[in-house]
Amino acid sequence: MNSAQTSTVITIDDHPLFRKGVADLIALDESLSLVGEAASGEEGVVLASRLSPDLILLDLNMKGMDGIETLKAIKNTDISSRVIILTVSDNEEHVVAALRAGADGYLLKDMEPEEILDRLQVAAKGRLVISDKLTELLAHALREEATPRDPDKAGLTEREEQILNLIASGLSNKLIARKLDITEGTVKVHVKHLLKKLNLHSRLEAAVWVVDKKRFRN
Repeated sequence: MNSAQTSTVITIDDHPLFRKGVADLIALDESLSLVGEAASGEEGVVLASRLSPDLILLDLNMKGMDGIETLKAIKNTDISSRVIILTVSDNEEHVVAALRAGADGYLLKDMEPEEILDRLQVAAKGRLVISDKLTELLAHALREEATPRDPDKAGLTEREEQILNLIASGLSNKLIARKLDITEGTVKVHVKHLLKKLNLHSRLEAAVWVVDKKRFRN
């Protein structure tokens, strides 16, 4: 984060009216500062690399370079910005594709403005964010695919189980590293191994899967 008080934000969205709406919304929150806007994926990748903001709000449905392509391009850079999908699409395939491409959150444009701000504040603190109704949708998609392995049977080490539970609590790699007093690089290695053992593709999938398993047990 660029200061103790303020998280910097850029938006990547090809709808001028929505970019204006986001700007007005962020202006209401002193903990967030909009530092740039991009009207296309290509422009967004350049802007993100130049400004390295704390948060990037990215639309999925854009002409030319779409949101998934833009997300992958941003994740292939060396910037540490957290990318939050903010879109109208609650399509199951879109949600799964975005999370597997490395999105740090997925929010819907039809959420209440106050709720969007609340989630952005949470994201700025390094936690995963996802619209409530999409958590159910993603859990259903994972169950339908029948690919994830039960955490109890996946042969996770004690440290991997510890990290998995912290992921399920919404913590980022940086926060997990701080909590466990290990390097962020070490956390990334553990995450890579536990995702492979669970046959999952992303941290958010792992978080939803664990929470879903616990819900079914209770």
